[in-house]
Amino acid sequence: MTIGYITLGANDVEQALPFYDAVLGAIGYERGPLDGGWAFYGRGDAPGVGICRPFDGQAARGGNGVMIGFKADTQDQVTAAYDAALAQGGTDEGAPGFRPPEATSGFYGAYVRDAAGNKLCVYTTV
Repeated sequence: MTIGYITLGANDVEQALPFYDAVLGAIGYERGPLDGGWAFYGRGDAPGVGICRPFDGQAARGGNGVMIGFKADTQDQVTAAYDAALAQGGTDEGAPGFRPPEATSGFYGAYVRDAAGNKLCVYTTV
C-alpha cells in the first residue's frame, strides 16, 4: 500500500501556512500555490500534505489517537523542524531525542501539535 497524500484540517488555512512552511520546509517539503482554500506541500515521491478547512464546515481539531509522522534525513532536520514548530506557535509534545530515551541509536524523533491540535512527529532512524 502506498499513501498518495494526507490532509490536515486548519480553521484558518492562511494563518496555518507559516507553521507548515517552517516545519515541513525544515525537512525538504515545498508548498505549491494556495488554490481554492487548499495548500499542498510535496517532497519527491513522499506523500503530499494538504492543509484545508474541513469539508463538513465544522471546526478543525486533532483526532484523538491520530498522529502524522514525517521522515527526515538527519537529526539536525528533526531538531530544526521541532524548533520551527515552536517558533510558529506549535506546542511541545516531546523534545528531539532517541526513543526510548536511554537509546543511543535507532528512532530519533520530536513531537509537536499545531494550532488546531493536529499531532505531528518528525523523525529519522540512525
